[in-house]
Amino acid sequence: MNSQTLPQTDEEWREWLRAKNAEPLAFEVTRRAATERPFTGKYETHWEPGQYHCVCCDAKLFNSNTKFDAGCGWPSFYQAAEPEAILQKVDRSHGMMRVESVCAQCGAHLGHVFEDGPQPTGLRYCMNSASLQFKKP
Repeated sequence: MNSQTLPQTDEEWREWLRAKNAEPLAFEVTRRAATERPFTGKYETHWEPGQYHCVCCDAKLFNSNTKFDAGCGWPSFYQAAEPEAILQKVDRSHGMMRVESVCAQCGAHLGHVFEDGPQPTGLRYCMNSASLQFKKP
């Protein structure tokens, strides 16, 4: 499987993520829409300058200068790196109605977006660290 062809089956995704040294929870989060426990993700208190990419397909998702401390236990951003980088879907799981954020390139579950973030957007992209890969400039 070359880097241009993304995995199709669960086993291919598991192997792909293992080969990328993704954390063990990455498959469940990105392919099964699991959520890591609050205050446990490696990027929740990470403040280095750089960019956050999709752990599955390497698409650029967020710039570090849009990250803020929302106090919610997950890395939070007020704006995507590019408007078309993240798709939003209605999520009615767990007896709630939320807006799920997924990678536009590969469909990986990233987290949810809420309308209680800071200006200039008023949005809070509440992401799972296991769905992200940080890259220094």
